[in-house]
Formats: sequence, C-alpha cells, structure tokens
Amino acid sequence: MSNVVDLSPTRRHVLEVIKRHGEVTPDELSVALGTSSSAVRQHLSALRSAGLVVADKRPRREHGDTGRPADRYRATTLTETVFATTADALPIQLLEHMEHEDPALVGRVFDRRRRQMVDDADHLLGDTTVDERVSRITALLDEQGYLAGCESVAEGHFRINLHNCAIWAVANRFPQACGSELDYIRALVPDATVERVTHKTSGSHTCAYDIRFDTEPVTNGHMTSQLQVTSVGVDNRVVD
Repeated sequence: MSNVVDLSPTRRHVLEVIKRHGEVTPDELSVALGTSSSAVRQHLSALRSAGLVVADKRPRREHGDTGRPADRYRATTLTETVFATTADALPIQLLEHMEHEDPALVGRVFDRRRRQMVDDADHLLGDTTVDERVSRITALLDEQGYLAGCESVAEGHFRINLHNCAIWAVANRFPQACGSELDYIRALVPDATVERVTHKTSGSHTCAYDIRFDTEPVTNGHMTSQLQVTSVGVDNRVVD
C-alpha cells in the first residue's frame, strides 16, 4: 500500500495478529506478541495514524475491574489489500468492461477461475484424511492472502476462518467473487455440507465457513483424528 507509513515487517506482523484476533487490547496484544507494552503501543499509534486500525473503548469486565475502559483495537477495511496476493489478477476495470458487454460473462469468468483453482488444488488433496484435507485447504487459502485458520467444532464439524479478504476491492464490487469462493471450498470437500456463517462484506471480522460431514469420516479404513485449532503460518513473537 503506497499510503502506509513505515509498514515494516514487524508492524505488518502486529497488524496480522490484530486481524487474526478480531479485536484486542494493547495488553492482550503484548502477550500474544511476546513483547513489551510500550513497544506495542508505539506500533498501534503508527497503525492508527495510517488509518489501518481503530480503537473502541469497552468496559473492563475482568475480576470486577471498574477502572478506565480498555481500548480494543481492530483492523479497518484499508488492511484488506495489505495481505492480498491475488488482487492484481482480477482488475476491476476489466471486469466492469465485461459486465458492460455481457452481465452474464462476469459470472462465467469467476466460474472458470474457480474450476482452475480446484484443478490446481486437487493433486494436493488426494488420498488424505478429512482433517488433513481441511487443514490443507486452509493452508491453500492462507497462501492466497486470506490469513486463514481452521478449527474442529465437533465430530465431523470443522470451521475455516478467513481473517483477511485477498480480493476485497473485487468482492465489494462483484458479489460473484464471494459466491465463487464458497463454491471453491464446496468443490474441495464434495462429501460435506459447506455454509458461510459470517461475511466480511456484511461487517464481520471474518468470513467463516462451516464444514459438516454427514457420516463418520473414514479414509483408508482408519477413523480420522480431530483437527486442533490452528492459524496457518503464524509466529506470534515479535522482536522489539
């Protein structure tokens, strides 16, 4: 982002942790990053000045604390393109020209892109247990800039959380992008029911996808193990 002031690797990581948590206090962020409160506050001040985070005051609820409300920081929509790796492949202007020529053409383009992405992913997902498949799908989405994490909610029930939108500008202009994203995940787990339960374009911190298998998942004659809560590719320590 050209308008970001000194978005160093450390500051970028601070921003990533904020996005993965949804909202945090400076003290919570200090613990998550393993760094001092003073260093955290300096990073937050710079990110806030750049318009990348905002703070809301919330009453303290821990241990009956009645002191000053704590500032809870959350990322703004300006951060969606910071972690994107695929946005340049979907120029909005070109899509708008397609829409002008033939409104149905935009949907067909997203369908073609989805099919190509599914084909590219298939060789990574073959002969895997259910939990391995969900984990690998999460890793693929994380590599695309979605800051993806996954968790096991219950037996045969998983959730993939996307903390960033890698195609934010396109998704805000063309809802077909979001529909294609949902269809992409459904195509990678055809034996499961996949539903979007939160949506960033509707104001949520994440796009979350519930994945439910109707029967006890079995691969190669072995019962699958439970998938632990994970955030892909994150090292939560920061050097001051």
